[in-house]
Amino acid sequence: MRAVLQRVRRAKVTVGGETTGEVGAGWLVLLGVAPTDTAKDIDWLADKVVNLRAFPDADGKMNQSVQDVGGAVLVVSQFTLYGDCRKGRRPGFTGAAPPAVAEPLYEAFVAAVRALGVLVAAGRFAADMQVELVNDGPVTFVIDCGDGPQPAAAQPH
Repeated sequence: MRAVLQRVRRAKVTVGGETTGEVGAGWLVLLGVAPTDTAKDIDWLADKVVNLRAFPDADGKMNQSVQDVGGAVLVVSQFTLYGDCRKGRRPGFTGAAPPAVAEPLYEAFVAAVRALGVLVAAGRFAADMQVELVNDGPVTFVIDCGDGPQPAAAQPH
């Protein structure tokens, strides 16, 4: 699994003009699923998202988790996180799990974060979504787990 976490003041996802998920302060998680991802990856990543200390404490230091600050998590599926742009001009998506594999893992991730006691909202799997956010910081992290394709190392030009 690959996740892009953006600390937000607020975030919202809409599909066809209908809001499917909205949160106040917390994380916007863009989630990509690889074909080799497992329940173990889901549990590890859910724990990381809920407990990552990237929210400011009283002294302004990144020392609190989304759970510590009473924040929420908006999860949006994004297979393009596994897009390979190294060759040619069109990205390849063979590193992304097919929908029949990815959707249950995406739903299981949402449920795993919720089970850890955090308010969770979500987009709609495989839909054309519009995501609005107010990035806080900005603070953004990319987290890879499991045996899925890893980002290519930086290549000299």
